[in-house]
Amino acid sequence: MRHLVLLGGGHAHLHVLRALARQAVPGVRVTLVSPFSHLVYSGMLPGLVAGHYAHSDCAIPLDLLAADAGADWDEAAALGMDAQHRRIYLSSGDELGYDVLSIDVGSVMDRNTIAGASEHGLFVRPIERFASKLDSLLLLANKQALSLVVVGGGAAGTEIALALQHRLGARSRVSLVTGGAPPLSSYPTPVQQLARQLLRRGNISVFEDACVEVAADRVTFGSGMRLACDAPVLAINGCAPSWLLGSGLLLDDNGYVAVSATLQSSSHPEVFAAGDVASRIDAPHPKSGVYAVRAGPPLARNLRRFMMGSPLQAYLPQQRSLNLLSCGGRRAIVSWGSFAAAGAWAWYLKNHIDRRFVARFSKTSKVARVELDAQQ
Repeated sequence: MRHLVLLGGGHAHLHVLRALARQAVPGVRVTLVSPFSHLVYSGMLPGLVAGHYAHSDCAIPLDLLAADAGADWDEAAALGMDAQHRRIYLSSGDELGYDVLSIDVGSVMDRNTIAGASEHGLFVRPIERFASKLDSLLLLANKQALSLVVVGGGAAGTEIALALQHRLGARSRVSLVTGGAPPLSSYPTPVQQLARQLLRRGNISVFEDACVEVAADRVTFGSGMRLACDAPVLAINGCAPSWLLGSGLLLDDNGYVAVSATLQSSSHPEVFAAGDVASRIDAPHPKSGVYAVRAGPPLARNLRRFMMGSPLQAYLPQQRSLNLLSCGGRRAIVSWGSFAAAGAWAWYLKNHIDRRFVARFSKTSKVARVELDAQQ
């Protein structure tokens, strides 16, 4: 019996698990490896921070989805890999062999890129760990007024800053340090303008400077300026997991797994990768949950075809996508190409899309339905 290992509980693997639950592949044993039993859906994290959602609203049960798919569940993280001998080295101390491997672990945040950040910073990724520590931050805010600094001017940093200010109110102060560029600099100008208006309206101080050091009570900028800070929140750009460097897989210049149009490794055809950890040289696209989710169905299809000896199908990511950014309160920015608008209607659209996505994977689990019925 051949062994398919799904390494990581990312968005694309949700589709793979659901496809396997509908129809197993004969003669194939499946193992899902992830350090977390639940995936916290990234699109709903700002709403969780803002207080619009409970943790249970955003969490998808990976362990139950694995059981539904007939897959073994291994709660561990990858520490290394030997692609030549088809081995994965896990944080549990175990080694896991595979015949076919699919990697969907996402990107990580370099905890050492900013001095002192690993000791004093609260990193947004892994999202599951950040979500678990959020309550402690909120409890502290109930006891005293806080000065919070969000480091990172991309979508995650901007959304988290707006969400924190909405949740904590006027008693606390939230600042956003962008790294030098304007907030949301990779987005079209209309989106940047709307974000600036909302940041200004929320009284969030924006510093277009780099954060070079994090201490227990302050952050230091590249300009030498120091800013008092009770809790630095790190939403910096992601990077490839360091263990990939010694894996033997062909990587791109940034250390991500180089894959072809079929989502196969460019060097090892029995290895597939999707989501932020994968790099399509032929069709580059931004690292975002939108593209990770849409890679799920073609990944599931090609994994099945590969294991059954059928021809694989090329997958071409769409060049444009609908983007929805949370704005703290029940408002959002919506953009499509150069078009951008903001309002409560955009938040309700985002809320509908996000809740439907989580429900699709939470409610399809046979095990979850049985447990729910037993509780009622």
